[in-house]
Amino acid sequence: MKLLRLSPIALAVAAFAVHAQETATEPVATVVVSASADASAQGLPSAYAGGQVARGGRLGLLGNVDIMDTPFNTTNYTLGIIQDQQARSVGDVVANDPAVRSARGFGNYQELYMIRGFPVYSDDMAYNGLYGLLPRQFVASELLERVEVLRGANSFVTGAPPGSGGIGGSINLLPKRAANKPLTQVTAGVETGGQGYLATDVSRRFGEENRLGVRVNAVRRDGDTAVDRESRELSVYAVGMDYRGRGYRLSADIGHQDHQLRGARPSVTVNDALPIVAAPDSDSNYAQPWTFSGERDTFGTLRAEADLPGGATAWAALGMRKGDEFNIISSPTVTALNGATTMTRFDNVREDDVRTGEVGVRTELKTGAVSHKLSASASTFHAESKNAYAMSDFAGFPSNLYRPVDVAAPSSAFFTGGNMNNPLLTQKTIASSLAIADTLGFLDERVLVTVGARYQKLKDYGYDYGTGAPNAAYEEGELTPVAGIVYKPVKSVSVYANYAEALQKGPVASGVNIVNQGEVFAPYVSRQKEVGAKYDSGKLGMSAAVFTTSRPSGAVVDNRFGIYGAQRNRGVEMNVFGMPMQGLRLLGGLTLLDAEQESSGKDVIGVPKTQLNLGADWDVPGVQGLALNARVLYTSKQYANDANTQQLPSWTRLDIGANYLLRFMDRDVTLRARIDNVTDKRYWASAGGYPGYGYLVQGNPRSVVVSATVDF
Repeated sequence: MKLLRLSPIALAVAAFAVHAQETATEPVATVVVSASADASAQGLPSAYAGGQVARGGRLGLLGNVDIMDTPFNTTNYTLGIIQDQQARSVGDVVANDPAVRSARGFGNYQELYMIRGFPVYSDDMAYNGLYGLLPRQFVASELLERVEVLRGANSFVTGAPPGSGGIGGSINLLPKRAANKPLTQVTAGVETGGQGYLATDVSRRFGEENRLGVRVNAVRRDGDTAVDRESRELSVYAVGMDYRGRGYRLSADIGHQDHQLRGARPSVTVNDALPIVAAPDSDSNYAQPWTFSGERDTFGTLRAEADLPGGATAWAALGMRKGDEFNIISSPTVTALNGATTMTRFDNVREDDVRTGEVGVRTELKTGAVSHKLSASASTFHAESKNAYAMSDFAGFPSNLYRPVDVAAPSSAFFTGGNMNNPLLTQKTIASSLAIADTLGFLDERVLVTVGARYQKLKDYGYDYGTGAPNAAYEEGELTPVAGIVYKPVKSVSVYANYAEALQKGPVASGVNIVNQGEVFAPYVSRQKEVGAKYDSGKLGMSAAVFTTSRPSGAVVDNRFGIYGAQRNRGVEMNVFGMPMQGLRLLGGLTLLDAEQESSGKDVIGVPKTQLNLGADWDVPGVQGLALNARVLYTSKQYANDANTQQLPSWTRLDIGANYLLRFMDRDVTLRARIDNVTDKRYWASAGGYPGYGYLVQGNPRSVVVSATVDF
């Protein structure tokens, strides 16, 4: 077992936290301050019964909206479920959502989230409402207070995301803030493979009426994982601050994440002439030992909100990120039923520079018997990406999926694009938008009608990898409207409908053996119709929705990536959450999907027809502080190629856990244990994610993680 190498900063934060707790005096809190991710007057929506999800969440320029008042289907996961399930990343959190399945980016280890059968790339997630600010491939859960999932097209609500997502849904991540009560937590743990874990979470409020809040998080993971010969190192540091003045509010965040993988298990491609082969042993690793993936990101945000005369509120926000990535990847292609493969080496380096901002105003008024909630905003986004890549001989080298063969790293100088030591600018994306919305209330707010539109202008420029010369560009604008209605026949029931559009940034041709590498495609619009109903008893919540979405689709034909035909996804969603009886918490649901290529009538790559989640958390009677939990995930068959001749089997996974809160030496201590994939099932978890490709990602093996959290 590897020993956990603790960074000096993590140790220093822990030591400072303990000292601060021992010497701090109890503040007199004459102003009530709740944890609010944006230091807004609205505050953070309260948790629903059971504490696993929230009563509402942020809907872009509309602000925080209660789940019963929005014409969309949303779920907002809280810090409570993040901690109790010992989630490592956003992917672990959204595993609770029946409309979401995690996949992987093409040719890397990027977390990718399929919502309603459409990809949401990790760099399309918003950080407190702003795009492009968080690390591209992996976002550590310790940065987050909440994970808000909006299902459905959302370009009006949040603007067009920078990475071609936003059609099936969006994910907004909220940073942590200091609450009234001082917090000093230290968590240590270990998981299968010997990976160690240490985290500190410290917050205080200072000054007159405790107006200034500071929260510091430091995280370190280091060691092998449950996959044979795979190791991970993660360092995260984040500071969140807020100030609540008289008539104005400020907040700021700065963070750094360093994430490195060595010998990580790669994606697998199966030759199109073969059926899908059986997945290897659950902990088997067919990676070459010299493969590597590293990502370092530093990011920050600043947000301000001010109260204006007449009850209006204005806000402004800006953010920046600088990111560096370096990868040495070798992914196998299966060429025979016995698991024989060919592998090549692919290296790439990437540098990102992102700047984004938003301003807006929101107010409420009445015209006769009709209430109005008016919102308007303007946003801007600017990103530059420098890239270079290098490949080995396309003939590759042999190995076997079931009996991997290690080879010396081949030269990657056979085919290159740009200078790996000095990558040039290869892509620039500039986006701007103006949006306006009005939510009209009729019949004492029993009927809510939301109408609005966002005009968005996208500029995308491509440059030659070797010379930096421009080789592709477009500048296009589009108006994306929205219309939604909510009707509440009784207090506990909402019926809703919406029409929404998604403006999707055109893709960039990329991948191995693509002859038009780097070609930039123009943006296109997707259209969604949805109707649904929601129920809220105060203790148990339920929702159901029927939707259909269509969009142009990308594919690879004769080694050339292009926009060919269209994709139509339609389906039904049902969700349940809350605490129907004391001590029992439920979270889960069912999604039925039909994703079709309209030109051929075939099913779309990587979209299962059935996704089922069943989760329960139970307080054990007679044992104060002890809770047991279990979760079952079911995913039906899915196709891995456009012709539908390759099909992944369905899979079912069982996860269990236990949490025990006790007092030890006059301290609150929380002990947690969790086993994911209890039966150690071997299975292909997903196919594809990037348009036109059906690469396979194997599900993780059985993994045991235990930790202890001490409140000082």
